[in-house]
Amino acid sequence: MDINELLIFTKKNKASDLHLVAGLPPTLRINGEIVPIRINALSPSETLSMIQSIMNDKQKALYEQQLEIDFSIHLGEHGRFRINAFHTINGAAAVLRDIPHKISSIEELKLPKILEKIAFLSKGLVLVTGPTGSGKSTTLAAIVNHINENIGCHILTIEDPVEFVHKSKQSLVNQRELGTNTLSFANALRSALREDPDVILIGELRDLDTIRLALTAAETGHLVLATLHTSSAAKSIDRIIDVFPEGDKSMARSMLSSSIEAVITQLLLKKIDNSGRVAAFEILLANPAIRNLIRDDKVPQIFSIMQVNSKSGMKTLKNSVQELLEQGLISEDQVKTALNFAEEDDNDGNNSISKIKY
Repeated sequence: MDINELLIFTKKNKASDLHLVAGLPPTLRINGEIVPIRINALSPSETLSMIQSIMNDKQKALYEQQLEIDFSIHLGEHGRFRINAFHTINGAAAVLRDIPHKISSIEELKLPKILEKIAFLSKGLVLVTGPTGSGKSTTLAAIVNHINENIGCHILTIEDPVEFVHKSKQSLVNQRELGTNTLSFANALRSALREDPDVILIGELRDLDTIRLALTAAETGHLVLATLHTSSAAKSIDRIIDVFPEGDKSMARSMLSSSIEAVITQLLLKKIDNSGRVAAFEILLANPAIRNLIRDDKVPQIFSIMQVNSKSGMKTLKNSVQELLEQGLISEDQVKTALNFAEEDDNDGNNSISKIKY
């Protein structure tokens, strides 16, 4: 079985990821669970050969020099895969993530309706956060697709690597890939400000330069969409502020308070009937009270503001998980999973999900 056959097998079994590890059989992740394929274990040479077979010469050289690399491949009618190749103590390894060929709409994904309004924002910073594998890229793709289908503007994406490929519809869409079309997020963002974009998608806010430039772009009239690996709206705000040096934190709070528009945190939980997974969401929408709390360094109080503004579209993870439990979509065990993930404190120092009634 070659790697193309494995990738086709991955799609047919509706797996999100294919794992290749020297000394083990190829393994799939299906509905969040790791499932080994019932074939022989791969030798170190077989694993390396499989991984290198989908690389070009430049990628092979980088993989050899840096010992790890991110890239993507297109498998014709079978769609795209995002790949991270690396090395372990046993030899070469890689994780290949299936990127759906079709970009699903906000409605098809059953995402909160407020995301349609967020997509129509003309400027500001919108963060989509959550752990790896929580569907952040899928949510961002749905937002970009909604803009592309309804607004005539210039959308510029900077990704590592490009995952969902958007065809220009109402909007003009240009996509850039780190390592192939640009050398860094920061370089691409500096250049982006001179490329007449209306919407800028940043694959991930990784470092100070990228975050600083993203805030500048949002402040100067662009809609900036980006991801963070954080577990709540409040922690997302803290993460951005904490990146800045101590002497710049006041300035960072001021910039963020004026530019932030929304934080969407999501977590995938197993359905009670084992038919798949369902997303729980936490949604922060910036209003004067939220902006003042960020500016005055009172981020822990954000949770209380979100609780009393549910009619405006805000939602806490606690309420989202409670709704899923009441609808019979998830079990009590999954509530505990969400509890362990969030670890979010409210004003009284109590966990925001711990009060859910089973």
